[in-house]
Amino acid sequence: MRKAVILAGGLGSRLKPFTDAIPKPLLPIGEKSVLEIQIENLAKYGFKEIFIATNYKAHYIESFIGNGEKMGVKVTFSNEDKPLGTCGPLSLIKDKLDEPFLLMNGDILSTIDYRKMYDYGMNKEADFTVVTKEIRTPFNFGSVQVENDFITDVQEKPDLIIEIVAGMYFMRPEIFKFIPDDTYFGIDTLIKDMIKANAPIGRYLMKEYWLDIGRLDDYNEAQLAYKTHFKEE
Repeated sequence: MRKAVILAGGLGSRLKPFTDAIPKPLLPIGEKSVLEIQIENLAKYGFKEIFIATNYKAHYIESFIGNGEKMGVKVTFSNEDKPLGTCGPLSLIKDKLDEPFLLMNGDILSTIDYRKMYDYGMNKEADFTVVTKEIRTPFNFGSVQVENDFITDVQEKPDLIIEIVAGMYFMRPEIFKFIPDDTYFGIDTLIKDMIKANAPIGRYLMKEYWLDIGRLDDYNEAQLAYKTHFKEE
């Protein structure tokens, strides 16, 4: 039974005032919550055991999602009594993560093929594979190319293409040697520590739709994305 962990303990400060009443993973996107969309997509690709790491308004999330039966999965909650970051919550359930698993942020909307992502990680000689995404950002100035103080070319307002961490990861249980117990610990620190230790980190460049619902503008975009990518006909 393939396993996945969803991080759903964030405060959602940038989405206030919505998150004053509702935890970010339960914000409605179309006819469903963010968390329901994530769980249903995981189930679609064969992930049947899902752990949800909670903190802020944990009881709301637990009572809303329940045991996952209505979505065809088994849901187990892990409630941290203090903030543990984007990686620390895994230490609370490491005895249950005894086989390779996926980890994802609870504010990501994506049409990624989780099975393909998992299989890619399984075939990579690394205990940790990071999903990345290329983001295009408009650049408002002309880009000049120069050689020996002569202009050789100019590109008017080119798009900047930046490859970013997409908030989804493949991990093997061996990763826990890098993760301290019950301590605030972020994915960024894990990556840096593994690089220092010369431990290989895989990279999976996704092409599918992806959105990080971090700000009010993103939430508005998510409503439009639901109709295009997630609404059932």
